[in-house]
Amino acid sequence: MSPSLLAAFVATLVVFCAGDFVWLGHLAKGFYQAQIGPLLLHTPKWAAAAAFYPLYVAGIVFFCIEPSLAQGSWPRAAVTGALLGLLAYATYDLSNLATLKGWTLSFVIVDVLWGVAITAAASTAGYFAARAF
Repeated sequence: MSPSLLAAFVATLVVFCAGDFVWLGHLAKGFYQAQIGPLLLHTPKWAAAAAFYPLYVAGIVFFCIEPSLAQGSWPRAAVTGALLGLLAYATYDLSNLATLKGWTLSFVIVDVLWGVAITAAASTAGYFAARAF
């Protein structure tokens, strides 16, 4: 992996994890508890999180940042990040809405919008980190 893509990966991972920590742990904690509280674990399964975050961030780097660097376009990184977030979060949330009791449309809307926002922000941050190299 080139130094610029490594910088993109690290910056994207930091922004995505920090954003999710603030969102899930503080800003939206009450909303998530009210919407899907009975489904939530008391303690997260950290091994699953440790697998998810780097895997998803690698997808952001590959599908969003690297092509945007080739075009020299940070707006492309933001837009493709938003689209990847929409696709990933909508796949998860709509599948759960279709198959799980208690999964609500209001939860789907909020969670998908969060996925769009955090993936776009992380992709943009990763793009600028890579450009710094």
